[in-house]
Amino acid sequence: MPDSKNYIPALKYDWLTRIYDPVLQLTMPERKFKNALINQMNVQANDKVLDFGCGSLTLSIMAALKHSHAEFYGVDIDEKILSIAKKKVAGAGLTIQTKLYDGGRLPYPDNSFNKVMSSLVFHHLTLRQKYSALEEILRVLKPSGTVNIADFAKPANVLQRTSFYTIQLLDGFETTQDSVKNVLPAALRETGFLKVNETGVFKTMVGTVRIFSAQKPNQSIL
Repeated sequence: MPDSKNYIPALKYDWLTRIYDPVLQLTMPERKFKNALINQMNVQANDKVLDFGCGSLTLSIMAALKHSHAEFYGVDIDEKILSIAKKKVAGAGLTIQTKLYDGGRLPYPDNSFNKVMSSLVFHHLTLRQKYSALEEILRVLKPSGTVNIADFAKPANVLQRTSFYTIQLLDGFETTQDSVKNVLPAALRETGFLKVNETGVFKTMVGTVRIFSAQKPNQSIL
C-alpha cells in the first residue's frame, strides 16, 4: 500500500471519509458482492482471517456475524477510518483486532492467517504497490491459505467502462488503469499464488467489480 504519509483516503479527500459507507451503499450492490466474497472463503472454526485494507470494517463485521468461531483482524493505513471502524465493531458487539499499517511490511509474523480478504483496495495502489502488497499477503498466509479479493477490474461492457471514469477521476488514472487492464490475476500468479480464479462479476453504477481467489502453495516458497 502507499506510504502512510502519501496515501489517498478512500474517497480521495480526508473530509469525505465519514460518508464512505453511505456512498458505497448508494453506488453498488455492496452487501451482495461482499457476501459472495465471504461465502467463497469457506471460513472454518478457529480460522484466523485478515481483512487487508479493512477500511470501516464492513466486510469483517459481515464475516464475523456469519462465522462467530473464527478470529478476524483488520489492517489499514488510514487512522481516521480505523476510528470509525472501531465504533462500528463496538456497536455490533464483536471483537475484531485492528492495526494501523505504514504501507510496508504487514505487522504480523509469517504464516499467521488461514485466509486474507480484501475489498476495493487494490485499485488505489500503483502496480508496484500491488505486487508488494501481494508479496506481504503471501508471507502472512499459512501454507495452503487463500487470498480473496473483490475490486474494480475489466469492465463488463462499454457502459461499465464509461461509468468507471468516475472512479478514475476520483482515485487517479495511474492506479485505476491497472483495473481496466485486469492485472490482478497475472499479479497473483507472478507473486507465487496458485489456483488463481475469477469467481464473480458484479456491475455497479461506477464500474465492474470482480472477485478473485488464489492459494498459497502448501510449502512456503519465501
